[in-house]
Amino acid sequence: MGLTEATRVRAREIVARYPKPRSALLPMLHLVQAEEGYVSPAGIALCAEELGLTKAEVGAVTTFYTMYKRRPAGDWLVSVCTNTVCGFLGGDAIFRTLSEQLGVGHDETTADGTITLEHAECLAACDYAPVVTVNYEFYDRQTPDSAHGLVRDLQDGRRPAPTRGAPLCTFAEISRQLAGFADDRDGAVAAGPAGEPTLVGARLAVQRRETAPPYPDGSPGATAAAAGGDGRNAASAAAAARPQPSSHDAPLSTSASDGDEPAAGSGVAKESDTATADQPGSPTGERKED
Repeated sequence: MGLTEATRVRAREIVARYPKPRSALLPMLHLVQAEEGYVSPAGIALCAEELGLTKAEVGAVTTFYTMYKRRPAGDWLVSVCTNTVCGFLGGDAIFRTLSEQLGVGHDETTADGTITLEHAECLAACDYAPVVTVNYEFYDRQTPDSAHGLVRDLQDGRRPAPTRGAPLCTFAEISRQLAGFADDRDGAVAAGPAGEPTLVGARLAVQRRETAPPYPDGSPGATAAAAGGDGRNAASAAAAARPQPSSHDAPLSTSASDGDEPAAGSGVAKESDTATADQPGSPTGERKED
């Protein structure tokens, strides 16, 4: 597609989002990928010029992050997780299958320029292992056979629906979104529901009435202040503020001491919990009586 004056205009739109221009570099590199299919020398030069950086500085960022491609990528970036859990459950076998099917290795693109294959060290979806992504959309619990079928669909011009998340888009389309521009395709935001493994923890937390311990006055510094100013006793202060279960609830793990407790959900710690004898977090190191 190539860089145009319109690309420069969009780049300046990105820069305008940030108080400091150089903060715009990462999304600008995605914009270059959307236009060129990779971070080209011309794209590096454009970013450097617009941000007042050297080409060496831009190049250093480009080579640090694996999401920025140094040579043209295909329409479909197929990433196979081969990290510990996915690899053990079949990720390595999936990669071998796709490599043979496509005739390419890691970070290589098919001769027709449509599919790029890569190992991924972690796709942050261990509870759905083994996983494959296409342009960062998830296809969960894959097998060599199902992954073979997925890639066959891509080769035949189809866009198979991801297991969860947004509808599949091309590498150029996802790069434009990562640059911060809205996806205006029909149904682009009609994502499916979260998967069952994602929901299990949330469901259990609701059943057990578990919540994160609140800050006494709503500010992050309050717990440290209650603990004596240096935060070393923050854990006990937060534990004392944690809502307590009623007798019919499932037991919750808590380090709050016995005795008179604050009302459930009140977020009020006992004074004796926040200033105890010879406690490093106590302002005076003296015992404060209940």
